[in-house]
Amino acid sequence: MTIAIVMPAFRAQTLILEAVGSLFAQTDPDWALVVVGDDGEDYEALLGRAGLWDRRCRFISSARIKGGASRARNIALDALDTPYAAILDADDRMKPEKLAQMRRAFAEHPVVSTALDVMDDRYRHLRFVGDGDDRVLPARDYKFTCLSMDSMIGWDRRRCDGRYDPALPNLTDLDFLMKLWRTAEGTFHLGTPLHDYVKLTVSMSNGPGVTERMIGVKRLLLDRLARGDYPMQGEGAADGIARFLTLSLDAEQRYEAAMAERPGLLFEDHLEPMLAG
Repeated sequence: MTIAIVMPAFRAQTLILEAVGSLFAQTDPDWALVVVGDDGEDYEALLGRAGLWDRRCRFISSARIKGGASRARNIALDALDTPYAAILDADDRMKPEKLAQMRRAFAEHPVVSTALDVMDDRYRHLRFVGDGDDRVLPARDYKFTCLSMDSMIGWDRRRCDGRYDPALPNLTDLDFLMKLWRTAEGTFHLGTPLHDYVKLTVSMSNGPGVTERMIGVKRLLLDRLARGDYPMQGEGAADGIARFLTLSLDAEQRYEAAMAERPGLLFEDHLEPMLAG
């Protein structure tokens, strides 16, 4: 069964070639790409000129300029007719085996996550996140392994589904996962780094003002969890996510001082020992 790839695109004219190229390099060819342009660019023509177009690719306009990645993802999700879906941001890449390994895991698991190969914007390796053995990650434990971004997931839409929250400026992937966990108890985690997470200088997760936005959203998610807005299946799920967010908030508030002592310090390197303490 086809795995649909959801890709929002805003000012992605350069990096999207790498992202889509990584799909064409997959060992599993049964995928369908839905690109939602959020900036007026003709991505079909752009990819066609680069030789990165075939019948598996579909292009939709968000009918907005900078309407937001969450809104664009929801447009794509509403257009899907496949059982499986996965997220690929236009500035990330998939390793060639990712979809094949995800497909095997879907036979028994409704949500699949993978370890990350974290890179800079020149595709130079910085570190791995979540690498190790393949294993089941209950929702309560998930963020203590997958402590970075969460757009590397795939899911079986027949067993769990959701939509993104366009009102959230950050952590939209975690909010989405908690919606999937209403009917799934966690993820099956592929410990091989199968997803290239590219840290751009300026993005939703990096750049000026991000720390303040992250702190605000983490507090908001904690409030939602306390109100019971995320009724999750897994035992202790809400408590586990709340514990992660509380520790992560502490890390956010200490990050600037830590960066002053260690210029270039990755937030993941700053956060990880705090989670293990």
